[in-house]
Amino acid sequence: MATAAEPGGNEGLPQAILLAVDRLGSVNTLQLAYERKVDHQDVVGAMKSLSSLGDMIGAEEKRSEEWQLSTEGTGIVEHGSHEANIFNAIPEEGIPQAQLMKSSPHAKIGFSKAMSGGWILIDKSDPAAPLVKRKVASITDTLRESLQQLAKGNASAIPEKDLKDYKKRKLVQFVIVRSYDITKGSSFSTTIVKQDSELTPEMIASGSWKDASFKSYNFDAMGTTLECGHLHPLLKVRAQFRQIFLEMGFSEMPTNNYVESSFWNFDALFQPQQHPARDAHDTFFIKEPATCNNFPDDYLKRVHQVHQEGGYGSQGYGYEWKIEEAQKNLMRTHTTAVSARMLYKLAQQPEFQPVKYFSIDRVFRNESLDATHLAEFHQIEGVVADRNLTLGHLIGILRKFFQKLGMTRLRFKPAYNPYTEPSLEVFSYHDGLKKWVEIGNSGVFRPEMLLPMGLPKDVSVIAWGLSLERPTMIKYKINNIRDLVGHKIDLKMVKEAPIYLIDAES
Repeated sequence: MATAAEPGGNEGLPQAILLAVDRLGSVNTLQLAYERKVDHQDVVGAMKSLSSLGDMIGAEEKRSEEWQLSTEGTGIVEHGSHEANIFNAIPEEGIPQAQLMKSSPHAKIGFSKAMSGGWILIDKSDPAAPLVKRKVASITDTLRESLQQLAKGNASAIPEKDLKDYKKRKLVQFVIVRSYDITKGSSFSTTIVKQDSELTPEMIASGSWKDASFKSYNFDAMGTTLECGHLHPLLKVRAQFRQIFLEMGFSEMPTNNYVESSFWNFDALFQPQQHPARDAHDTFFIKEPATCNNFPDDYLKRVHQVHQEGGYGSQGYGYEWKIEEAQKNLMRTHTTAVSARMLYKLAQQPEFQPVKYFSIDRVFRNESLDATHLAEFHQIEGVVADRNLTLGHLIGILRKFFQKLGMTRLRFKPAYNPYTEPSLEVFSYHDGLKKWVEIGNSGVFRPEMLLPMGLPKDVSVIAWGLSLERPTMIKYKINNIRDLVGHKIDLKMVKEAPIYLIDAES
């Protein structure tokens, strides 16, 4: 293909393609890119530009497989192999290994290959100063020679075993190359006529539109993707949970204090001060400020009494309750601390009124990280306070709640909680993990928790809590919680995650 009479540079590529096709009848984009010393994608772009002008040219895609040099392989072709460079860097008298390793950024692999190839040795005749010396007088850089053959397109001259070794060293890569054979179309011409992209008022006024050539509109083309923010899947699921609670008549509790006192987080819930959950290996305690002193005095005394001596029909725990433990500040381990505050506030009202509360916010626990646990996660909590509520009411409202989430495969297991009796763990089947996964905990608050607050004796409070992350994993079929939250999260997943629609109950 002659190029002397063809326009130069990338701007002349469309014209160069037409001239080449006119002379030869057919031309391959790879061959044209090689002869004109331009990037192949530039030639493909010029070809597509010509294709948009109508049936000027025809293009048939061709696929071929070939070995190509990596960036490191190209460097070896230009400057020699790493092992050869190490060999050449060793003077006749030898060189300390530490000094030799500074001679090249690839000295480590070069040294290893030169040693295994028998080119160099370590002279330890002087133990205080061992030297690296040449073992042979001269070498042949066969690696460079082989890669030079590959750069010329002569990969068949290199043994298959060597190619696999070079691939393992990431010096070459096996790629599928797409190119196009360009031929003449039914409206072929060596003259490029620029087409108008829009009809202007001036064209209509002058009548020039009658002789103009317009570009065809591609109504199937995708619009430009807008750069905008995206809601994380957790926020999508949170919005749906919140909507369900509101539909069921619940009121949202204020949860804006991540730092809580041990009193409200543990003691008010009738959780003993010796409980393992209150140890540092399970809870994050605050260093500054370390303590809190703002508690209702009368309520504090009643909590003290029910822990240490019992009361309200309970014998208590019978240990020496210490105010110093209750004063310790911590990162709240559950939003039940907020529920305790709200129930105490409810008990101070002149007349009891049934309530339904909910909250969705962060809690913190000193957990070991695995596929289903994080040290920071979101807890969803529902609380219902009314007269004479029972375990049957709890199971019924749990089934109704999870049914609205589209989770009908539920199991309940008896459990123990310091502040609920009876207590139930809630399990849902995870299709991704192919097993039953705990998604929540529930129970009826104990009288030792409620009566010191001042609530009437016939008032019961049923409550349940679950994490926001696990239902999200179930609905989005995510097997590892670290793929949902944390530094390993795929931002593409955040952008492309579908809108979360909970399967509505029938």
